[in-house]
Amino acid sequence: MTTLYIRDVADDVAATLKERAASEGMSLSAYVAAELAKIAARPTNEQIVARLRARDRSSGPSSDDVVAALQAGRR
Repeated sequence: MTTLYIRDVADDVAATLKERAASEGMSLSAYVAAELAKIAARPTNEQIVARLRARDRSSGPSSDDVVAALQAGRR
């Protein structure tokens, strides 16, 4: 397991993180590690865009269908 040191954390940010850790019954270190794990588990915007581009859209509505539905909704 890797050890990370984070420098120059604003006092108010550190205080907020300490409060949140205490409210969860965790040490600051364990709380921050859990939050970092959540961040690392989320896909990046680039990954999301790649997934969306890879989807098969051949069975979805056409541009004309979308425009017609929008116009019908405005009437």
